[in-house]
Amino acid sequence: MQQDIEDIERQPLHQFTEKAYLDYAMYVILDRALPHIGDGLKPVQRRIIYSMSDLGLKAGSKYKKSARTVGDTLGRFHPHGDMACYEAMVLMAQPFSYRYPLVDGQGNWGSIDDPKSFAAMRYTEARLASYTDLLLTELGQGTVDWQLNFDGTLEEPRLFPARLPNILLNGTTGIAVGMATDIPPHNLREVATACIHLLKQPNADLADLCALLPAPDYPTEAEIITPAAELLKIYETGNGSIRMRATYTRENGDIVITALPHQTSSGKIITQIAAQMTAKKLPMIEDLRDESDHENPVRVVILPRSNRIDIDNVMTHLFATTDLERSYRVNLNMIGLDGRPQVKNLKMILGEWLEYRLQTVRRRLEHRLDKIRKRLHLLEGLLIAYLNIDEIIAIIRDQDKPKPVLIKKFSLSEEQAYAILELRLRQLAKLEEVKIRGEEKTLSKERKSLESTLGSEKKLNNLIIKEINEDVKKYGDSRRSPIVERQQAQAFDDTSIVPSDPITIILSAKGWIRAAKGHEFDPSSLNYRAGDQFADACQGRSNHQAVFLDATGRSYSAAAHTLPSARGQGEPLTGRFTPPNGIGFVHILLDAPKSDYLLASNAGYGFIVTLENLYTKNKAGKAILTLPQGSKILPPLLISDPETQHYAVITSAGYLSIVPVSELPRLPRGKGVKLLNIPAKSKNERETVVALKLIKPTTDILTLYVGKRHLTLKERDIEAYTGERSRRGQKLPRGFQKVDRLEIVSQRDDDLF
Repeated sequence: MQQDIEDIERQPLHQFTEKAYLDYAMYVILDRALPHIGDGLKPVQRRIIYSMSDLGLKAGSKYKKSARTVGDTLGRFHPHGDMACYEAMVLMAQPFSYRYPLVDGQGNWGSIDDPKSFAAMRYTEARLASYTDLLLTELGQGTVDWQLNFDGTLEEPRLFPARLPNILLNGTTGIAVGMATDIPPHNLREVATACIHLLKQPNADLADLCALLPAPDYPTEAEIITPAAELLKIYETGNGSIRMRATYTRENGDIVITALPHQTSSGKIITQIAAQMTAKKLPMIEDLRDESDHENPVRVVILPRSNRIDIDNVMTHLFATTDLERSYRVNLNMIGLDGRPQVKNLKMILGEWLEYRLQTVRRRLEHRLDKIRKRLHLLEGLLIAYLNIDEIIAIIRDQDKPKPVLIKKFSLSEEQAYAILELRLRQLAKLEEVKIRGEEKTLSKERKSLESTLGSEKKLNNLIIKEINEDVKKYGDSRRSPIVERQQAQAFDDTSIVPSDPITIILSAKGWIRAAKGHEFDPSSLNYRAGDQFADACQGRSNHQAVFLDATGRSYSAAAHTLPSARGQGEPLTGRFTPPNGIGFVHILLDAPKSDYLLASNAGYGFIVTLENLYTKNKAGKAILTLPQGSKILPPLLISDPETQHYAVITSAGYLSIVPVSELPRLPRGKGVKLLNIPAKSKNERETVVALKLIKPTTDILTLYVGKRHLTLKERDIEAYTGERSRRGQKLPRGFQKVDRLEIVSQRDDDLF
C-alpha cells in the first residue's frame, strides 16, 4: 500500500490546471472552432461531407434522411451532440447563409426570415451539392494525409484536396478560447482571378490583388457601402468591419425594399420600423407591409403619407436606426499550413493556399506517376511472358515452385512473376498481346508528360491555372453584393419629426410640469395640487427642447412634445431628473437652439449663453450658472437683438444702470462678470440686484413701481442712466429707491392706447 502511494505522481495544482486549460484551449482552437486554410472547413463540416460522400450521397444521387447522415457522422467520426452536428449541416445547406452551399437539401431547411425554423432531421433529406466536387474529386488520389477516427477503427482525411480556396469562397465564423474568426464569403470568379494573378506574378502587391478581389460577396443583393480605402485596410491587416445597406425601389409612390443585409430578416425590420411608428418618430409613414413570398424572398413595402415626402431622406433615417444597414466584423483568423492559428492578410491567404494547392497537385501527379510506373513494370513482365510463352508454360507444369524459377530464368521481379502466374488461359491470345502493347505505349506517353510537368515549375503552374479556369467555367457566377459609395446614414432629429405647434409650458412651485396647446393659455386657470401653486410659464414650439433651471443654477432638458398635457395635473420633474436633495426647479426656457439668453444672479453677476449649451441628457443636470454663496438665480432674459438691446439693472441700494448687452461675454457656463460696479460691503449690508430687464432705449419706456406710485423713464431719461458696465450707475430719485417691480413697454405699443 505504501509503495502504491509513493508511485502516485504529484504536481502543484496551478501547474496541473494550467496544462489542462491549455490542452482544452488548443483542442477548441484546432479541432472545433477555426477553419483550416487548405479546405476552409472546420472538423465537423469536413466529417459531415466525408460521411455523405462515403454513403454515396453525391450530387445527382437520391436524397437520404438527414438523420442517417447525422447518425453516421456521429457514430463513425464525430462523437458530439446530434443537434450541433445537424445545425452545422443545415447551415451548409442554406443558400442565404452560404455563398456556395455544400449540401443540397430537400424539405424545410429554414428561411431568410427565420434561419432556425428548419424541420427536425427525421423529416429533411439531403445529398451533397455539386460544388463539393471541388473538395472531393481528388480525395482518393494520394493528395492528402489520413488519420484514425476517435476509436481507431476507421480512417478519415485530415483535410480535403480543395481545387479552389473555399476558405474565402464560403467564409466562416467561430469562437474559440481566447480568439475568434469572422471570414466573409467572396465571389468565385474574383477569387480565382486573384489566385491566377498571384501565381503568374508572385511579387504582386496587395493593392493589385484588391483590384481583382475588391470586397466580400455575400449571398444577398444588398449593397456593400464600405469605402475602398477601408476595404484595402481590412485586407492589409486581416481585421475591420464591412457595412451593408438594403436596396429599395419606388413603385407608384411607395418604397419597396428588395434586398436586406446578410442574415437580416424582414420580420425584424418590420418590428423595428413599427416600433418607431408607434413612438410617433415616423409621422411621414402611413403603413407598412411585408409582401415577401417564394418568388420575392424580400419585399417590404413602406407607404408614405403623401407624395411630397422625401423618400431618400426617410430611408436615410431608417438606415441609421434599423437593421436595414448593418456592420459585419471581419477577422481573417485561420489555421495555416504550419498548424498554427494566425490572422492573415489577403496576400498571405492566397499565397499559402496556392502553396497548399501546389503540394496537392504535385502529390496527385506523383501518385498517378507511381501507379503508371508499377503498371508499366507489370506490362514489361507480361510481354516477356508472351515472347517466351512455351517455356514459361513448361516451367509452370514441371516445377513445384515455379515462381523463383521464373524470376531467375527471365530476371523478373516478384510482382512480375506473380502477375504472370495469375494470367488466365484466355489472356494468352495474340489479341491480348496487342492490347498490352497499346496500353504500354499510352502509359509511357503519360509517364513522360507527368515527369515533364513535375520537373518544370512553369508547367505545374500552368496546369493549376488551367484547372482553376475549368472550375470557374463550371461553378463561377456573377457578383451578388454590389459595391457602392454612399453617404453616411443619419437619423432624424426631433425638430424634423415632431410638428411645430405653439405650446405653453407651466411649472408649479413644487416642480410639477405640464404643457398646453397654444400661446393664449392662462396658467392661472389651472388647478394645482393641494399646497402647490403656479411658479413659472414659458411659450414656445413643440419641436424644441425645454430647459429647466433649478435653484443652484443647474440645467436640465427634455423634448417639449414629451411633456404631459395640461388637462391633468402633470407629472413631477423629479421623475425625469435627479436634482440635488431639497433643490427645486425655478425657471423654464423654450426657444430655438441658437437663441441667446442673459443668465444672472442677484449677486450682480451674469453672462450670455446660447440655449443649446444648456441641453443635456444627464439626469443629474449640467452646471451652468455658478452662484455666489447666499445668492439666487434671476429669471433668464431672451436676447432678441444684441446690437441694440441694453439691460437695465436696479440694486437694493437704489442704483439704476443701463448697459449695452454687447458688453457682456458669451460663455458656456460659469459665474459671469459684474453687471455693474457694486462696492464691497459687510455681509450684513450686502447690496443685491432687485430687478433686471432688457430694454431698447430708443423705442421702449421703462416704468418703476414702488407701492402705488410709479416713475416713467423715456428715451431722454433712460439716456441719463446709460453707461458702461464697470460704472456704479445713477441713484434713483428719493422715494423710488426701493423698487417693487420694473416694467418695459414699447413706445409703439403705448401709442396704440
